[in-house]
Amino acid sequence: MKQSKLLIASLLSVVSIASAYAKEGDLQQELKVAAVSQKADIKNNQVIFYGPVNVTQGSININADELRAFGTESGTQKTMVATGNPATFSQELDDGRIGTASADEIKYELATSILTLTGNAKLDQAGSQVTGNLISYNIEKQQLIAESTGTGEDRVITIFQPESHPDLIDSEKKKDEQPHLPDSAKPGDDTPPAIIENNNLSAVEAVNSTETPEVTESLNAEAQATLSAPAAEQND
Repeated sequence: MKQSKLLIASLLSVVSIASAYAKEGDLQQELKVAAVSQKADIKNNQVIFYGPVNVTQGSININADELRAFGTESGTQKTMVATGNPATFSQELDDGRIGTASADEIKYELATSILTLTGNAKLDQAGSQVTGNLISYNIEKQQLIAESTGTGEDRVITIFQPESHPDLIDSEKKKDEQPHLPDSAKPGDDTPPAIIENNNLSAVEAVNSTETPEVTESLNAEAQATLSAPAAEQND
């Protein structure tokens, strides 16, 4: 029974595609396996969970039709195999995004730290994807190998999503939201638009627009004298 508990505990290793990929703290959380039934073969160090099977630990979530755990008596070699149509797992990344993997079979070998996805294999991290018939990932060395069946049009496909720049997007958004000022009220013009418009009128026109004919005639004479004074001083 102790050996079976060790095998079950080994499930926590399945969920880390890479040490940088895993959310810190997940592996210290409680591991829970829910299945319709299970069978333990203590003599052969094997536990089989029949599904649907669901494994959770922190932000980790694994779903499979069947989950098998193998190990040696010494506990130095343990292998976990999840099968389904497909078998899947998801985990929250350190930046809050969700990373996922799926395949007909997900196999993890603890001794070599190799995760192998076989049959309709796919890795997805924030929209960037690798798909193929087989994907092998060395967690410790962070090395990935993807293979196709080599027949027909089957190919390994990799999709990269462009990096987003939220600071730049926010800056452009704020720029678009600024009100558009008229030319007469652009920064640098301290004079209100109405006063700028009146400055385009001559002194005589400005006076004529508001005064009576008698006052206008008197003011016109004063305005003409004022306008001619600088010229007279210049001649002197």
